[in-house]
Amino acid sequence: MASPITYLLVFTAVIILLVVLFYPKGGIYWRLKNSFKNDSKTLIEDILKKLYHAEDGGNSLSTNDIISSTNIRPKKIIETIAQMEANQLINFNNGTIKLTENGMDYALRIIRVHRLWEKYLSEKTGFDKKDWHDIAEKMEHKLNTKQAKELATNLGNPRFDPHGDPIPTEFGEIEAIQGKPMPVFKEGTIGRIVHIEDEPDIIYQQILAEDLHIGSHVHIVENNEKRIVFHSEGEEYVLAPIVANNITILQLLKDEILEENTFRLSSLKENESAKIIGISNECRGEMRRRLLDLGFVLNTTIELDLISPMNNPRSYLVRNTAIAIRNEQAKFILIEKIKNHANSN
Repeated sequence: MASPITYLLVFTAVIILLVVLFYPKGGIYWRLKNSFKNDSKTLIEDILKKLYHAEDGGNSLSTNDIISSTNIRPKKIIETIAQMEANQLINFNNGTIKLTENGMDYALRIIRVHRLWEKYLSEKTGFDKKDWHDIAEKMEHKLNTKQAKELATNLGNPRFDPHGDPIPTEFGEIEAIQGKPMPVFKEGTIGRIVHIEDEPDIIYQQILAEDLHIGSHVHIVENNEKRIVFHSEGEEYVLAPIVANNITILQLLKDEILEENTFRLSSLKENESAKIIGISNECRGEMRRRLLDLGFVLNTTIELDLISPMNNPRSYLVRNTAIAIRNEQAKFILIEKIKNHANSN
């Protein structure tokens, strides 16, 4: 027969196990339950976003379309869509899924949080731009309406995210993107980049590798079914049409074309001088403030002072002061080259 001490130890172990399993909020049972609940909520919100983007682009999706676009079990997708229909977030129309008014409002709330968070990452943190989307994909499911409003207020209620996508207001209002995809325009067109699509990721990464920025002016010099060639900020770019299609530009009127002689400071050569005409919109937050504090301000004349053996960093003469910055920073400073090398600061 077991001793009383054995019974006491077994009883204590059972009590501890029950506490570990069912302790309010922190127990394994509740954490698993909340995890399943959150997974279901995340899936609903992801499907709402897919439907919104499809409808916004003039397309429609079926249940099979949604199943094929995810790695989630088809049974789970079907059950979730049924739940969404029961909650009056969607309805069916000739085999395709349509957002109801409630579903549209919900989708816009998620998109608002996503784009606000990308704006936050670009303005307030040092995260690389290639990571913004994935981080925002996670955060969009965590912030409620009140928190989103607080974030928007902290950011100054921005109208657009760093990719040029309009940010829905708290009332669900959203601006249309101006401009058209780059391949639509003829050779000779001069325009401004107003939007860079960040999906699919494989194309977005190619655009990032080219170092193209929102707000930059472009001059299309060749446009055919094989490639699009254009000039921007003193550089020449060659893109496949499928890549260029994810870049939206707004054609400029003649009196709006102010950057025909615009270059990046990183392209300045020895014995050249230039006038600073601005800092790229792509330069944000702490880096922008640091460059301004160093004296890289509008209308300041500048010339190359010293070049390191590896050509990076380089030293520039700004207001009679030598300032060394890396090429990764200099590319954000826009200049107009001065033909006569005789200028004062």
